[in-house]
Amino acid sequence: MVTVFTALLNFLALSSTLVEMKADGVADRPTTFAVERHKDIAYRTGKGADKARHMLDVYVPKGQKGFPVVLFVHGGRWTSGNKNLYGGIGESLARHGIGVVICNYRLSPAVKHPVHVQDVASAFAWTRNNIATYGGKPDRLFVCGHSAGGHLVALLATDPKYLKAEKLSPSDIRGVVPISGVYSIEPPAILKSVFGSDAEVRKDASPLTHARGKHPPCLIAFAETDYPSLGDQAKEFHDALKKAGSPCELLECKDRNHITIITSFQDDADPLNQAVRAFVIEKSK
Repeated sequence: MVTVFTALLNFLALSSTLVEMKADGVADRPTTFAVERHKDIAYRTGKGADKARHMLDVYVPKGQKGFPVVLFVHGGRWTSGNKNLYGGIGESLARHGIGVVICNYRLSPAVKHPVHVQDVASAFAWTRNNIATYGGKPDRLFVCGHSAGGHLVALLATDPKYLKAEKLSPSDIRGVVPISGVYSIEPPAILKSVFGSDAEVRKDASPLTHARGKHPPCLIAFAETDYPSLGDQAKEFHDALKKAGSPCELLECKDRNHITIITSFQDDADPLNQAVRAFVIEKSK
């Protein structure tokens, strides 16, 4: 398991890639950037498009080019949540030279699985196809999500069929950061309105089912006092990825619960925030 302190040490070692250089090549000071925002962009249009849920926001370091980009997916038990609640994450990462795309997706009970992850795949495809317009690197794309969003990004990265439908593959994901995610969908009595009651469907919706081969590098984070079973699920998912030969790190965030792990993430000084920035910088090389 990677501790918060190890992650911080890694960040300090890697942060030299985000320093402002003098003309003679000598490091001057850590660089932060003004943030440019682009709100309420439709990532899906035409027949069947949802004018509220098929929308995303883009946060980028102003005036910069060639930076890595994180697609962030919100939580809310697959039934609630909105991109507008997470602007602080976009602001924080963009200040440090990392672009952020925050997407909505359709919610239950109006829709059921796999619509949620299909929407996330569409948002990823939009990012891949359009982020260069905003200065980002299409081949340096990461996915990150909290809670239900953690489940969705983990599933996107481990089950190739969702990106295949967008003419992409998990190999187009540079790294995955599920935060307090759900990796096993069970038992049937829970979240029936989201996943139904068919055992095979629920099994197929579980990232653990698909953690059997080479997947994108993964940083799995969970809170010290997370919701029951989420810590154990995170460890099980980590172990499965390791066994399959996929690069994976596990980060337990001390003094955090299921809510504060994500509200604190919006703070530049938060250990998880710094660990994610370190992970993105390292895997962008």
